[in-house]
Amino acid sequence: MNGNKEKLVIIGNGMAGISTVEQILKLSSRFDITVFGTEPYPNYNRIMLSYVLEGSKTIDDIVLNDLHWYEDYGITLHTGTTITRIESETREVVTAEGLRFPYDKVIIATGSSSFILPVPGHDKQGVVGFRDIADCNVMLEAAKQYKKAAVIGGGLLGLEAAKGLVQLGMEVTVVHLMQDLMERQLDPQASAMLKTELERQGIRFKMGAQTAELLGGERVEGIRFADDSVLNTDFVVMAVGIKPNTGVARESGLEVNRGIVVDDYMQTSLNNVYSVGECTEHRGVCYGLVAPLFEQGMILAKHICGVDTAPYEGSVVSTKLKISGVDVFSTGEFIDSPEHTIISHKDDWKRTYKKILLRDNIMVGAVLFGDITDSAELQKLIKQQAEMTDELYASLMGTGCGGHKKATSVETMAEDEIVCGCNGVTKGTIVDAITNEGLTSVDEIKACTGATRSCGGCKPVVEQILQYVLGDNFTAGAKQGICGCTSLNRDEIVAEIRQKGLQTTKEVMHVLGWNQPEGCSKCRPAINYYLGMIAPDTHVDEKESRFVNERMNANIQKDGTYTVVPRMYGGVTTPEDLKRIADISVKYDVKAVKVTGGQRLDLIGVKKEDLPKVWAELDMPSGYAYAKSLRTVKTCVGSQFCRFGTQDSMAMGALLERKFERLDLPAKFKYAVNGCPRNCAESCTKDIGIVGNDGGWEIFIGGNGGIKARLADSLCKVKTDEELVELCGAIMQHYRETANYLERTSEWVERMGLEQIRAVVVEDVKERKALMERIEFALEQVEDPWKKALRNEEGQNKLFHGIEVSARP
Repeated sequence: MNGNKEKLVIIGNGMAGISTVEQILKLSSRFDITVFGTEPYPNYNRIMLSYVLEGSKTIDDIVLNDLHWYEDYGITLHTGTTITRIESETREVVTAEGLRFPYDKVIIATGSSSFILPVPGHDKQGVVGFRDIADCNVMLEAAKQYKKAAVIGGGLLGLEAAKGLVQLGMEVTVVHLMQDLMERQLDPQASAMLKTELERQGIRFKMGAQTAELLGGERVEGIRFADDSVLNTDFVVMAVGIKPNTGVARESGLEVNRGIVVDDYMQTSLNNVYSVGECTEHRGVCYGLVAPLFEQGMILAKHICGVDTAPYEGSVVSTKLKISGVDVFSTGEFIDSPEHTIISHKDDWKRTYKKILLRDNIMVGAVLFGDITDSAELQKLIKQQAEMTDELYASLMGTGCGGHKKATSVETMAEDEIVCGCNGVTKGTIVDAITNEGLTSVDEIKACTGATRSCGGCKPVVEQILQYVLGDNFTAGAKQGICGCTSLNRDEIVAEIRQKGLQTTKEVMHVLGWNQPEGCSKCRPAINYYLGMIAPDTHVDEKESRFVNERMNANIQKDGTYTVVPRMYGGVTTPEDLKRIADISVKYDVKAVKVTGGQRLDLIGVKKEDLPKVWAELDMPSGYAYAKSLRTVKTCVGSQFCRFGTQDSMAMGALLERKFERLDLPAKFKYAVNGCPRNCAESCTKDIGIVGNDGGWEIFIGGNGGIKARLADSLCKVKTDEELVELCGAIMQHYRETANYLERTSEWVERMGLEQIRAVVVEDVKERKALMERIEFALEQVEDPWKKALRNEEGQNKLFHGIEVSARP
């Protein structure tokens, strides 16, 4: 340790403590900092645990400050180490093992833990909270062995846990004591809309249910409720609330109520000992949201560094969250009462809801569901106790009936208003970074400040701040390259490839002046795709520029085995193919055969060296479940079997799948074909959704059922099957030629605009036929990748036997 510096000890390696450290590092270099964390990980984003649970992110993806960060700033980090007490007489902290470390100042940031209901059976095996990575790992393991899960608690954590377990294949029931979900953040209307949306995603609910006992032997087998009804379950997640972790404070003699009591500068009752975050109680309040802990950390950092600062006077609580892909927001008062004047708008088609509450014409609260564009503006107005006017009403409610959505007003945002809730980044921090560091892109802002590096929900506001600060220089200055290796964007790269006749990724990077000669995992796959899209007849696909799943023609699992998905056109197969799949699954010890959401069979757990043999013996086409291409065409039974069916959806689904399979696309692509408007194949959430009616077909585009859920937009109606196929081909080729690499159609439609797409592929018949000709030409060049791999014995030996495969290009 540096003897010239004050010794600052941080007890807790979570978001509150390390956010405070980040602020301290910006203000002063006077401290020699040591951090103690109970978990065996560097600082990670607890908000993103649900993404790890559902499988869309890894633990590495949610790390906020990796080990190199601690080293770069000279911070000593002790992971897996618990501080049990602070001894003020000797000015030392003491670990659970009895080791002692000196301090001059201490910040307690121990956070909170899950509250476990003290009902009989709460200590049985199979009962867990949801608060950290260890809980997440227990849930991941449980999903491999058990089928039924119950989540007790209908708040944010409970709903996120439920969605993650559903994604892992479990049958999940959320048990909630109240009649409304998230009743502390949402009004009954928004709660009901959220419940409907989550039910659509596969979650079941038991509302108004009081848990009396957990049943079973050593392991939980069910829940008995106060009314003596029983829910059978194999696994229980407790998400009924949190309790501040105050153990070290109590052992050290600090004043503790529900949390560790602090003054307006986060000082505890012990001199030179501070507390911040969820373990802290300020003016009788313990906060469980991230924005207050960042506000506390900023004031504590200034105070501890000797910088003048206003005292912490508490936080105006607002909630802006994404629950299972659905955006919700509330601030101030949100439950109606007779003294309120209510302004509201509900759109069942777009699944949006907006409510503003007034008292004596003063704005006192708001709730948003589905579209939270106005969240920052409403939060500011309610904090200012703004009076409602005709102009303000028109501004806030004018978009509710189909008008064009306006941008958030960043000019009037306060400098200390938090823009990135995941990382505690304020508007002022972003403005200073742009001004002082000369930043000109969102990626640069992300690297410098951390804003947008987690969930990405704040990216639109960050872009608006960038535009506001750069002014007239925004257009030129804000232009971003496709990655950090180049300043060229997608359109410029494609134009240069066409103009200069470039043929390989290395040639592109060399001729166009990449600053990284080998490129990176972001640009190499993109260039490889653009080259193939431009010249499908001459381009030689570069396997080394693809991710592992595309190189191996199968999906890698976390244990190193692979999932094989054979093609089943339109979700239809034969008894002979089913028997072959079963026989091969037994022969090669396949761990599980799963029916997918796209009506296919996953053969999960195939060893790498067995992949070629499984492909050969299946003798079926690849289902392309691993590729940026057409994955599936989901169908209902249609007019062949359904008494409501008006069109032959199975035949059309199989035709479209056979027609457009194997073609590289900017991102994965899914179809659904319904034989009637009852929508059993869920066309509303597919890239192209097709709905049959008595007069023909209706085409929808841009749907997405993933993390960023989006309903598809109606593009047009056609009368004949031939028109339908031609329009589908034109849509796909227009998407291929204009989308950014990895840009889903849901984002593409919003960026391009539905009217522009309709003008090109529907109204301009000549251009539609030209697009169809180009996609037909590209389709002539493709072949089944499994058969191609089986012909290449040398490639098989290199790829499938004994060589570890990197996940990145």
